[in-house]
This record gives sequence, structure tokens and C-alpha cells, in this order.
Amino acid sequence: MPRSYANPVAPLSTATVTANPVSTAMVSAPMGTADPVATDPVRTATVSADPVSADPVTACPAPEAPLALGRLLHRYEGTGTPLTCEPVAQGLLNRGYHLTTTRGRYFLKHHLDGDRAAIARQHGATARLGALGLPVAPPLADTDGRTVTVIGGHCYALHPWIDGRHRDGGQLTCAQSRRLGALLGLVHTCLERVMPHSAPADAGLPAGGASPGQPPQARPGAPLAGADPTRTFTLIEELLALARAHRPRDSFDELAEHRLRERRTLLERHSHRRPGPGAAPAAGWVHGDFHPLNLLYRGAEPVAIVDWDRLGVQPRAEEAVRAAAIFFVRPGGTLELAKVRPYARAYRAATGAAAEELAAAVHRVWWERLNDFWMLRWRYQLRDRRADPQFPAAAALSVWWTREYEAVCAAFTE
Repeated sequence: MPRSYANPVAPLSTATVTANPVSTAMVSAPMGTADPVATDPVRTATVSADPVSADPVTACPAPEAPLALGRLLHRYEGTGTPLTCEPVAQGLLNRGYHLTTTRGRYFLKHHLDGDRAAIARQHGATARLGALGLPVAPPLADTDGRTVTVIGGHCYALHPWIDGRHRDGGQLTCAQSRRLGALLGLVHTCLERVMPHSAPADAGLPAGGASPGQPPQARPGAPLAGADPTRTFTLIEELLALARAHRPRDSFDELAEHRLRERRTLLERHSHRRPGPGAAPAAGWVHGDFHPLNLLYRGAEPVAIVDWDRLGVQPRAEEAVRAAAIFFVRPGGTLELAKVRPYARAYRAATGAAAEELAAAVHRVWWERLNDFWMLRWRYQLRDRRADPQFPAAAALSVWWTREYEAVCAAFTE
């Protein structure tokens, strides 16, 4: 499943590097020893830059951009001088660039939120996970040992580049699905080893945070009741009005109307099944966004888990269920349960999670999906159509999951 690219900005150099669509992220650099229980301090380097060229990639005129990139690279040993800088993707929480220099290829990550404490936490976590043998991609440290460079108030991290590709569940065998579940289980158990037992207050995202419609991460100790259906009914009416008024009208608008009315009926029928705050599975540190576009394969084996921006504390088994619902969804909106079963068994074996914990997670993620309209919010409220291709299968999955609830639950628990 190759990553698709957006090209929101022009390349900086007259020379052009076109990224291979199956070569999309960074490689983990060889690492030294790391204390698996240490908590890294916030360490950032500041590079002076002209105010009009504060962002070396997006904000500055072409003549100044290579100069700013040169200042950044000068902080790293043996990285050479910049030749080209090509946008490879535009994410919600960051931007990424394929940076070619006289000494090699790199992935330059621009952290848009600028939360230095969170970035340092992500970097420290991936470094310690890498020391434990997980396939992660920690950033390079500069000559002062820092992994975050601040230019004109913008936060950047430099990673080596890796050639790899994304694979969805349809491209995985049952044996590979089992290894995927074991890998996610290993991520969770290793995070428990390397992260602090007392999570900082910003380790989760409250509902209604910076990512509209995305599953919110839990603040440590927060009550985790399921979504309130009365609020969902209000949102459905708002989205229905926007879909009906959208011009020029197309088949997507018709499908959106149909699915919104259908979902309203399902919620009316199942509102009594809303999970209570005491029904949440055990919480712990999780990747927060584990899906095919954040896992790179080389051949049959994973080589890098990337994009740790949503590292935080939330119910761990819910991440396992949520990931399976993305990896193993078919185009028609059904789950490939024959692959979910070995995936879930391997996850339970790796973590020691009981069947009851997975059952609770299945129920909560099903309810989350039933109340979730982030793709339509992007289209109609944010006027962002990037998620449109995902909507048909995702919307159909909620209906199918409701009808096949017992079979889905059995696949995760037997």
C-alpha cells in the first residue's frame, strides 16, 4: 500500500528529486546503548534565521532556503550540504521532506505543533525502544547530542531515509497478520518498560483537540465514557444540512446523506449500549496512530514504525482493535476476520491481555465508530477532501460491525 503524496509547496532547488511512491520514510540509525527507564530532558538547538526565511522549507524565498537548510545540516556531523528538498507528504500534525545532500538522503520532519516537551518525549521513547530492538526510526542527534533544531520558532528533526513500502491487511498472510499482532503487543509492553509510570498531564489529547474527529487520546485518570449519542444526533443533522446544500452535488453527497440517515437509525436502536466510564480496558502508553501508513515493510518484514506524534496514554487494547479495523477492512466495509483472529491471539499472547479486556475494547471501538464522522467533518466543515476515498468502506464497516457484532467479538477473544 504505497503512501500517496501531497505536494503543497514547490521544491527549493532547480534540481528535482522525485520520491519513489514506495520509498516514503526514514531509516533507523545505528544506536548506542540507552537507559531503558531514563526520561530524556527537553533538548533543543536554536539556529538563527532571517524572519522572512524562518521556515527553511515553506516560508522562505528560494535563494535563502538552501542557506537555512545549510545552517541546519551544519549542526550534524557528516550530513553534507543540501542539494534538493522535496515535500513527500503533508500530515495533520507535521510535514515531511525528502532532503538530498552531497552525502546522502534524509527525512526532514517539521513538527507543526511546536510542542518541544512532547517532541522530546517522542524522540526519547523511540531511542529507548530502538535500544530494545524494536523497528523504529529515531532522529539523528546533532554534534551537541540534541535531536530537535529550532529555526525561527519552528521545530525540526532529521532522520536518515529508508526505502520501504506500506502494506494493508489484504497484502498480509495469516502468518504475517499474527506477526503484526505480536509486534503491536511488543510495542505496548516495551513502552511500559521505557516510559514513566506517572504520565505527564499532556500525554493525552482531550476530546475536541487538534485533530477533529480523530479518536481522542485519554488523559491519565480521566473518566472514559463512550460518546454521547445526543451530541451525535446534533452533529448528524448539521452534516445532513451541509451535504444537501453542497454544490456541485455528486455521488459522494448522495452516499453521505444515505449513511448519515442510516447511522441515525442505528444509534436510535442501540443508544442503550453506550459504554460507561467503568468499562474502559487497562490504560497505558500507546503509539496512538498505528495503521498501515505508519508502518514500513521491506519485503515481508516490518522495518520501521513511524510517526509517533500521538504517543500517549489510553486503553491499550483499544489501540489493538482500532488498528485491526484499519488494517483488515475490505473495500466493501467488512473485516477479514480470518486474519483478525491470528492477529488478536498474538497480541493477547504478547501482552497477557485477557479475552475480557479485548471484548471491552471491541465494544468501545464499535461505539466510537458508530458515533464518528471525522471524514464528513473534514469534507463539509473543513472543506478538506483528503479523507473522501476512505469514507465508503469506513461507513459501511460501522453497519456491518453492528450486524456482525458477535462474530467480530469472537474473532478478538477466542
